[in-house]
Amino acid sequence: MAAGGDRGGREAACGHDSYRSPLASRYASPEMCFLFSDKYKFRTWRQLWLWLAEAEQTLGLPITDEQIQEMKSNLDNIDFKMAAEEEKQLRHDVMAHVHTFAHCCPKAAGIIHLGATSCYVGDNTDLIILRNAFDLLLPKLARVISRLADFAKERADLPTLGFTHFQPAQLTTVGKRCCLWIQDLCMDLQNLKRVRDELRFRGVKGTTGTQASFLQLFEGDDQKICTDIRLLANLKEMEEPFEKQQIGSSAMPYKRNPMRSERCCSLARHLMTLVMDPLQTASVQWFERTLDDSANRRICLAEAFLTADTVLNTLQNISEGLVVYPKVIERRVRQELPFMATENIIMAMVKAGGNRQDCHEKIRVLSQQAAAVVKQEGGDNDLIERIQADSYFSPVHSQLDCLLDPSSFSGRASQQVQRFLEEEVCPLLKPYESVMKVKAELRL
Repeated sequence: MAAGGDRGGREAACGHDSYRSPLASRYASPEMCFLFSDKYKFRTWRQLWLWLAEAEQTLGLPITDEQIQEMKSNLDNIDFKMAAEEEKQLRHDVMAHVHTFAHCCPKAAGIIHLGATSCYVGDNTDLIILRNAFDLLLPKLARVISRLADFAKERADLPTLGFTHFQPAQLTTVGKRCCLWIQDLCMDLQNLKRVRDELRFRGVKGTTGTQASFLQLFEGDDQKICTDIRLLANLKEMEEPFEKQQIGSSAMPYKRNPMRSERCCSLARHLMTLVMDPLQTASVQWFERTLDDSANRRICLAEAFLTADTVLNTLQNISEGLVVYPKVIERRVRQELPFMATENIIMAMVKAGGNRQDCHEKIRVLSQQAAAVVKQEGGDNDLIERIQADSYFSPVHSQLDCLLDPSSFSGRASQQVQRFLEEEVCPLLKPYESVMKVKAELRL
């Protein structure tokens, strides 16, 4: 039976009355789902058996060209129903597919899997799938970095309130904050490329590791990014894209919930938990090898790459449509800026001949009064009005507008953004220039 024929029927039959991973049915890209499909896996097994036979023929074993050609002609002719029946009887998936392949290659039946172990097809297929999956992830990660770099460059000069402990701190810029996200992703890109390039194909003898390292590449990074966006959405300073017909809440029509960012955070947590599967499996391998990694790998490898694929697709979609509200940012900056400017006001007073300690005490009292208006009365921060009304500060009254210029509080943030993008980000993205224009498409 041709590949996909029976399997398609089985999928149709169980589509609504059997569990399917939401990663495959809702979120991950079709390309990534195909890499971890039965069709791709078992077709790769057959390709490996073909390569083995060709190598053995080259080395002098009595394998004919006719046998080789028969194997080539049946790489895609997979009878999934027969393979399932064979595995149910044999309790061995590799031998089940050896028999299934042999059934459609009677002339080559005696040399299929000749001299090999199950690990030859199992481990090498995993390695091929991992390599190809990395090749899907790398351009997506590069595109996310590129989109965020464009955003950071555009907003490099926009002052915004920085937070430590989610409490108002010094000013930064929207672009500089974005560079913190980009820096994490750049490290991910470098690590991802290194792991992909250092994958080693398993020979016909020997063992392979659990390939656990890739699972740690995104640990926390995308969840940080999207947590920031969710918090900023609450402050109404920044939002992820929100479509015209999109519904934020079934109960509250006005809501604009950051659904995409929440999805990234949720899946990032799932991806981080998957790290423990291969680490614990690697810790209990006996002597040269045991097989208690097999069932685990069937789940965690596919889940990890499908999850990473979904997170990157979603993150690219977010970064392509980030919305900033400068007036809201400006209002919040103006609310907190008077407190931040107190040190500058003290310094200006000292330069004008004032006493530092006297000035400090004056501003302390006025600041507490202004804070009480904000916290107890729900009013605006009126510290500057109080300073303007106090004759003690008359020597600097004319300087207050200059002392309160938000751009003077963000240091070299704008120049830092430009230098970071030019010196660190652009060189990393250069190998991926040909795929930068691809837009992110979310399934749901």
